[in-house]
Amino acid sequence: MRLVKARVQNYRSIIDTGEFDVEKLKSILVGPNEAGKTVLLQALQQLSKPADIGGFDPLRDYPRSKYNDITTGKAKPENITVVTGYFELEDEDKELIPEEFHQCQYKLYRNLNNKGYHSLINAPELLHYSDIKKPFIRMASHMDKNYILTGGNKKPSEALNDLSSEWSDSKPISGDEVTTLEKWLNDHYEYVEEGNATEENRHSELLEKIKTNLKRDKVLKTLDSRTPVFILFNNYFKVKPTIHLGHLAQRIEQNILDDEYYDYGNQCLLKLLGFTARELSDLGATQSPNINDTNALKEYRDRLDKRSYQLNAASVRLTNEIRQVWMPNPDRPEADKLKVAADGQYLKVVVEDDLGVDIELDQRSEGFQWLVSFFIVFFSEAMDKHENAILLLDEPGMSLHALKQRDFRETISRLAKNNQTLFTTHSPFLVGPDELDIVRVVEMKDRATGTKVHTTISSDDPAGLLPLQEALGYDLAHSLFSQQRNLILEGITDYWYVEATAEMLRASLESNLNEKIALVFSNTAGKVVYYATILHAHNLKVAALLDSDSAGDQAAQQEALVHTLGNKNILRTKDYCSIQKAEIEDLLRETLITVANETFSVDVSATAAQQPDRPIVNIFSDEISNFSKYKLAKAYIRWTRSNDSSALSEYEREQWKELIAAINKALK
Repeated sequence: MRLVKARVQNYRSIIDTGEFDVEKLKSILVGPNEAGKTVLLQALQQLSKPADIGGFDPLRDYPRSKYNDITTGKAKPENITVVTGYFELEDEDKELIPEEFHQCQYKLYRNLNNKGYHSLINAPELLHYSDIKKPFIRMASHMDKNYILTGGNKKPSEALNDLSSEWSDSKPISGDEVTTLEKWLNDHYEYVEEGNATEENRHSELLEKIKTNLKRDKVLKTLDSRTPVFILFNNYFKVKPTIHLGHLAQRIEQNILDDEYYDYGNQCLLKLLGFTARELSDLGATQSPNINDTNALKEYRDRLDKRSYQLNAASVRLTNEIRQVWMPNPDRPEADKLKVAADGQYLKVVVEDDLGVDIELDQRSEGFQWLVSFFIVFFSEAMDKHENAILLLDEPGMSLHALKQRDFRETISRLAKNNQTLFTTHSPFLVGPDELDIVRVVEMKDRATGTKVHTTISSDDPAGLLPLQEALGYDLAHSLFSQQRNLILEGITDYWYVEATAEMLRASLESNLNEKIALVFSNTAGKVVYYATILHAHNLKVAALLDSDSAGDQAAQQEALVHTLGNKNILRTKDYCSIQKAEIEDLLRETLITVANETFSVDVSATAAQQPDRPIVNIFSDEISNFSKYKLAKAYIRWTRSNDSSALSEYEREQWKELIAAINKALK
């Protein structure tokens, strides 16, 4: 199952976050300090926590300003919902439940007393007595006609009335009710007229229908057993470079772990290796058997070989993963090989440098130590509870260099393919320029309002958006001078439309926007000339795509822009569709009408058909209250992830193929 939506209430700094969407793979939570990001992850973990994690404590976890409601009895923990999650079923889940439940969502929520509750959304309706009351009365009436008084038995209708006399119409039919009604149907089946197909069918249908809720209960039980465990990494435990196995084994056995973080990391390393501290300690202390004792000598050698092979396998796995983030410099290798070695009572984690010298882990940088520890903890946990888990990462990679953080961003994406991931960050390097649609902004205006989660990129606190601004700024500055060919666009929504649509057409082999062309957005049409001038001054090839609205017309007529680019490299949207005042959205007119209907629940197709020459954005603005070009573009990106180019209209595909060909030609 995948978490698709969540809500946190009544937890520490959180009064009510409101419901917020969760992405299928990874979601990024940004916001200033004290906004409540860590608290949000802690609350989410309680939805389905690991067995060794403590639950809610009303004294510590209920908002302090409202705690008096609990002490006075005004509010009771068993009635206070804290965290709610909505889960989408995956194919593996659907295989285990009846087909009529395949389209439902699983809702799970947990109250302050740690009691969990669950239900199904969009599932077959719950069966109540009112739903079967009339068919049972008709069944009983038919049976009465064939009833023969024997031994003082009651008529079927009388027996039915006795068992249901205290049932209200709203009573759910489950448990004892199912057993009682099933017994009544079977006990009186002899009074169903033989050969009467109508009544025989009614009898069979009632036997099946009364079990509707039992089927629902079974589905709930199945999905409950498949609920992902939420694993929170709020501090990435460090692994010691040298572990004294005997001391660690003794502390574990006596339950006197002196350093929670180090000892936990060390235990994870041992778990990854497949040994306990005691096993390795005893092996390190064992003397070699007498050379004449062939069996004992073989057993001892096998144990040493097993240790050696498992240490080597773990070393190779860790090295391969770390190399994908900590890429060695060809001129000066940084971390060619990570090695885990056993020497008597000591287990060592060392790095082999470019000279072949083994260097203890703690002599490497903090960032490298953190990365090694992260993978050791993750891989060891992945062997059991991470197999069906949602990862909650709090400020990952903060000790990594900025460029290493950017590489680690891809590592998080890889982890998210198997384990849905939510993580918090202040770093612009952990937010990709193509990931703005998966960002959630966390903010707290004041303590009375508490923490809120915005599903769109908006915040009353500029600090909340700072990582996004910095991410865009870095990517823009990096892209400005990194590519020989540059296409300048007016704004970020233009960037999204061009990139997403070009990728769809490239995947279907219909058209191929030159991958060496950098897409650069200038935020407004008026700033296009400045970007063009700077890029042109660096002897780079430059073209611009401008809308055909008034702002685009004004920009296209600027003498400086024409002088810099020339008319051939100033592309206008009206040249690729029939609308004179066309904006880039008009190149996707039919598709965006569908996307807007799904996003805003407003169908403008009739208006658009009546006004074919009017820009579609103008129609959206008039017909849809609180219309947002940003929200529409974001919805389109999501749409492209579940559709290919064949979902576009033929006219749209032809428009875009013509535009892409023109861009390639201008920047050849």
